[in-house]
Amino acid sequence: MLAATYRRYGPPDVLKIEEVARPTLKADEVLVRVCASSVTSGDVRMRAFTGAGIFWLPMRLLFGVLRPRSPVAGMEFAGTIAEVGRSVTAFRVGDAVFGMRIGGANAELLAARESVAIAAKPDGLTFEQAAVVPFGALSALEFLRDSVRIKPGQKILIHGASGAVGVFAVQLAKHFGAHVTSVCSAANAELVTSLGADQVIDYSKNDFTQGPIVYDAILDTVGGTSFSRAKRVLTPYGRHVFVVQTLTQLLQALWTSMRRGKRVIVGFSGGESKDDLLLIKGLIETGRIRPVIDRTYKLREIVDAHRFVDTGRKRGGVAVSISDAP
Repeated sequence: MLAATYRRYGPPDVLKIEEVARPTLKADEVLVRVCASSVTSGDVRMRAFTGAGIFWLPMRLLFGVLRPRSPVAGMEFAGTIAEVGRSVTAFRVGDAVFGMRIGGANAELLAARESVAIAAKPDGLTFEQAAVVPFGALSALEFLRDSVRIKPGQKILIHGASGAVGVFAVQLAKHFGAHVTSVCSAANAELVTSLGADQVIDYSKNDFTQGPIVYDAILDTVGGTSFSRAKRVLTPYGRHVFVVQTLTQLLQALWTSMRRGKRVIVGFSGGESKDDLLLIKGLIETGRIRPVIDRTYKLREIVDAHRFVDTGRKRGGVAVSISDAP
């Protein structure tokens, strides 16, 4: 089968389109014929091995010290079931599905365990639209529910509101009944407003830390805020949640966890919950949330897709069409 691979860490040019072995199916796995995949910020960090910070060594031990242990790129997918393992009961050949697994999604075929984040594709979505859902939606759900502990009526600020995590964080926060202030560029203000944001702050013109509004929580999806500056606009027991972490934020999280009052939370997203994916599917099908695609590339254009995501300027997700692979 054809797949986008990287045999070493580095810039987008390390990616190649290669013929690789078809996955060997285990009893509890399904084989997905991938119609569409994506390139996420997580994919580019894994490819370049940047952004790991203090977790550099454990991450290298997990994913490969000198070179990637699993060279096929990609983590989000949407397609149809081509084969099922002998113990699989939830899926049948021909079912349209979407899901997430770390590595292997930028390929014509992908093997995934039945028990992880894979579910029937939401009605009404194209394969490309479905493929850009899991990473951002599952991350946003976990951060809001488990780290922010969001409640109806809270005031929450989302920094990086137009990115893959941000577009779903805005929609989910509104679904949970919060008042949402979004921080993004002026060019993306109309988008985040259409997603439900109550207020939009253009970060190039206004500093939210100097404003009059006090927030119950700040969710920073891109690493663009600091607790030392933002704590003045947090309520006495407000939470400052970081999706992208540094050593400073980890130390702040440890320190504030031992004290009463404002807290720094270092968020982590596993992205493997089938129940959470089913919840997201239901919210999409009832019109509560929707995916946002910035642009779509062919599999043979994977290097260009990575270059674009590297710019940090994408709106929502970047889809990769697999069906038209060379």
